[in-house]
Amino acid sequence: MRNSWWGILLLVVIGGLIVLLDAVLMPFIAGMILAYLADPLANRFQRWGMNRPLAVCSVFLVLLLMLVTSLLILIPLIVQQLKQLGDAIPSVFDWVENVLGPQVQEWTGYDLATELGNVQESLAENWQNAGGYLAQALGQIGRSGMAFVTWITYVALIPVVTFYLLLDWNRLLSSIANLIPRQFADDTFRLARRCDEVLSSFLRGQLLVMMCLGVIYAVGLTLMGLNFGLLIGVVSGLVSIVPFLGFIVGLVIAVIVALFQFGTWWGVAGVIAVFSIGQIAESVVLQPKLLGDKIGLHPVAVIFAVLAGGSLFGLTGVLLALPIAAVILVLLKEVKIRYQDSELYNDKHTTILEESSSHHIELGRHAPNREATSRPDHRESL
Repeated sequence: MRNSWWGILLLVVIGGLIVLLDAVLMPFIAGMILAYLADPLANRFQRWGMNRPLAVCSVFLVLLLMLVTSLLILIPLIVQQLKQLGDAIPSVFDWVENVLGPQVQEWTGYDLATELGNVQESLAENWQNAGGYLAQALGQIGRSGMAFVTWITYVALIPVVTFYLLLDWNRLLSSIANLIPRQFADDTFRLARRCDEVLSSFLRGQLLVMMCLGVIYAVGLTLMGLNFGLLIGVVSGLVSIVPFLGFIVGLVIAVIVALFQFGTWWGVAGVIAVFSIGQIAESVVLQPKLLGDKIGLHPVAVIFAVLAGGSLFGLTGVLLALPIAAVILVLLKEVKIRYQDSELYNDKHTTILEESSSHHIELGRHAPNREATSRPDHRESL
């Protein structure tokens, strides 16, 4: 009981420190998450014969190449498609009002044109408010230059913290393991391995699935000639952090664009084919190869954890949300197992009665038939 109170006090102290040091902790927590994600790649480089510093430098070289490729190829294309999307929005509203609206009203009796007018008014009003908020934010940044410099410094610290944490990752884990009391070591290591399985299956596995799905959707929609295909594919891949949500969002947006662009059901069929290929690839190849049979976080748990963490602790809470959710999931499973093994769940008296009744049934099955044994055998007497 005393150890439990000490544990609760430690959790309260950690929560208070997170609230007080919210902005300061951001680069360290982000660096810790990045180091955790990059540690398997560094270990693989070590298995190929590199020492730890060279392996870490190789990891950063791979990340730098990916960043440069994104900056030189993907980002300009995405910006260009965003600009084209902004120019096409008035035409989309006209098409919905003059073409799609009458068809929807004829089929369902719903006046889509009126609702579209309300949406346009709301967008115009919110856009004006957003412009005012942006001007206020820029003015605040200009007036508080020190805060802006501090924020830039925190962001610049993330790769530095990631490098040093990744360099000493195994040593840090060993040091933490040596601090655990020996009587709790076995349970702690077992639970830590389960937490690592949950986190790795979600963070590493789901991120790779997101990237692959984004590539499949973007390439497929671009090859069929759909406008904004790259942008829709990237958005669908990012939203796929929640399973099936990226598929639903991307499919709805792509179908609307296909109806507006092609005006035939063949374009819609092509969009459905692209997203069906992505789902088949995810079910047959990506999920078994990248996630295996590991149990990750439930989509509802992911949404709740991110929203709750952001509401309680801001950006630091968002970064900590998924690791804490994984730990809570593992602890809840452990509590469930111990509860089902406890006397509260398995009543001793009921268990003894069930065992005795089953024992009597087994004896009854194997007992000799008294009537058969007591009846004389007339053939032997004859």
